Amino acid sequence: MAVPMLDLVAQYTTLREEIRAAVDEVLQSQRCIGGPKVTACEKAIAEYSGAAFGIGASSGTDAILNVLMSLGVGPGDDVVTTPFTFFATAGCVARLGARPVFVDIDPETYNLDPAGIPDAMTDRTKVVMPVHLFGQCADMDPILSAAGERGAAVVEDAAQAIGATYHGRKAGSMGQAGCFSFFPSKNLGAAGDGGMIVTDDAAFADRCTITRNHGSKPKYYHKYVGGNFRLDPMQAAVVLAKFPHLEDWHEARRANAAWYNQRFADCPAVVTPVEREGNRMIYNQYVIRIKDSGGGAGARDRVIEHLKEKNIGHAIYYPVPLHLQECFADLGYAEGDFPHAEQASREVLAVPIYPELTREQQEEVAAAVLDVVG
Repeated sequence: MAVPMLDLVAQYTTLREEIRAAVDEVLQSQRCIGGPKVTACEKAIAEYSGAAFGIGASSGTDAILNVLMSLGVGPGDDVVTTPFTFFATAGCVARLGARPVFVDIDPETYNLDPAGIPDAMTDRTKVVMPVHLFGQCADMDPILSAAGERGAAVVEDAAQAIGATYHGRKAGSMGQAGCFSFFPSKNLGAAGDGGMIVTDDAAFADRCTITRNHGSKPKYYHKYVGGNFRLDPMQAAVVLAKFPHLEDWHEARRANAAWYNQRFADCPAVVTPVEREGNRMIYNQYVIRIKDSGGGAGARDRVIEHLKEKNIGHAIYYPVPLHLQECFADLGYAEGDFPHAEQASREVLAVPIYPELTREQQEEVAAAVLDVVG
């Protein structure tokens, strides 16, 4: 049985009429920039995330870029973050002429390890940017404390974690701002690129709103340099059509994760995700470690080859940590600087977790992994 890594067609089939009607409403109105769909989407995501304001963005990347620009991040500034994440996290920092400063990860959750933050901070540190990776919140209380002691803003890269909670608080609501992505593979995906900023700060929300329109308010009068970071109303319409189903999808992913955890429980070569006490993980990805005496790469490679033979979807998030990427060579990092991130890059493997996954499909996935390492 072939099992895709993600089956968006299965999701679309159940929502076809709602999505088409929502998009057609935008086309009929011809409010193709801004408008009521964007406003409604901003309100819904802000309320859901426990924040006062939502500012739509053209992508999760542009949500981060907008926030950093609105905070005045630029040359001479440092942003402390994780080396084990999607490129956009550090890429946005570098685009503004600032310097990404990396801190190693917690080897169990793959999130930024708060213990390393104080030593990484200097008088240049303007922002600390944790990433809520794979749908689990980073350990925010010590992160907020460390940043606060230095007067640095905390920006949550919550692109993979909409609806995740940390001791009762929603992802995105704990720092100066939170940034979400509506990339189609996310738990709440659009039909293309889209994103959202949430914040409790009214003045900062206004600044982000201005920044996303080329720094213009009123039109053609530019107090700041911004960009074209607007959320498209047709993407907002798709997000709104899917939004009522989000909690059910979260719970389906959590149920699928629990099933995998049980299935892999007796195999020491497979390390299943760790959900910290007090957290609610929403499993944007289900990421296991494949361990062996050679450091993990050999066993993982054998599992991947077997999954390919079985036509079973899988992915590596992320094969090269950011401090070892060629474009960041001038930062001066070297192999061995962040051993937990480097080990994760050698060992992690994501397998299908999407809500429409059947138990029969899950058994195919688990059996294929255990064929090699069980």
